[in-house]
Amino acid sequence: NIFTPFFFVAVLVLVVGLACGLDLGSGETEEPAPAIQPTPLNPPQQPQTQPTQVPFTPVPPASRFFTENFNASVSNWETFVTRGELNQLNASVDGGYYVFELLERQVWGYALYTPETYDDVRLDVIADNRGVNDNNVSLVCRYSEDEGWYEANIANNGKYWIYYGKWDNNRKTASYAVVADGGSNAIRQGKDVNTYSLVCKGRTLTLLINDKQVRVVDDNQWVLRDGLVGVGVSSFTQLPVRVEFDSVEISEP
Repeated sequence: NIFTPFFFVAVLVLVVGLACGLDLGSGETEEPAPAIQPTPLNPPQQPQTQPTQVPFTPVPPASRFFTENFNASVSNWETFVTRGELNQLNASVDGGYYVFELLERQVWGYALYTPETYDDVRLDVIADNRGVNDNNVSLVCRYSEDEGWYEANIANNGKYWIYYGKWDNNRKTASYAVVADGGSNAIRQGKDVNTYSLVCKGRTLTLLINDKQVRVVDDNQWVLRDGLVGVGVSSFTQLPVRVEFDSVEISEP
């Protein structure tokens, strides 16, 4: 048939024209629409960070053996007198020193460390004499109002005594019995600094002056077991009496 080739040519032209007609119109190529990201209804939760658990460490109790440097309050120290009046003893902290100033003659003043009682114990005190050369510095161990106490007295004139002290029934006066006494060239007389030590161990009382052992004595009469520790200063016939304690060390003997 003569029209058959023309028919296929016409069909081919029509197909090509339809294909090209798809881009006819505006003549511009449209940008593809951006892909829409779906929003999750329940966004994933970030895992919560657990707080770091710090192990509890209990605070250890303050040691009953320590060195008191008198840089703060002395509320743990209780003052009293066995002779004279309490208002004649001026005991206060001044510049890192525990200052004992006696305002009258014949005043025996003390300060006890009250939070703890001790059986076997050693006291070391550094005492600076800033007054006349007529006073005692005292170290006390095993103090009890009912049973009494041991006391070492060191005088600036070179003498020393170890006493047993005891209150009377109304605690207004005290009596003293000599356990031992003597003299020592180890004492620095006048306005000077001394280190005094008293060791109470069992029935044995030991006195050291400037690290030199000067007396060891056993008490087989009163045999005190335990009690408070403390320090003291006594005036005699001259004023002013002023002793400054730089430190008091309480330790195991």
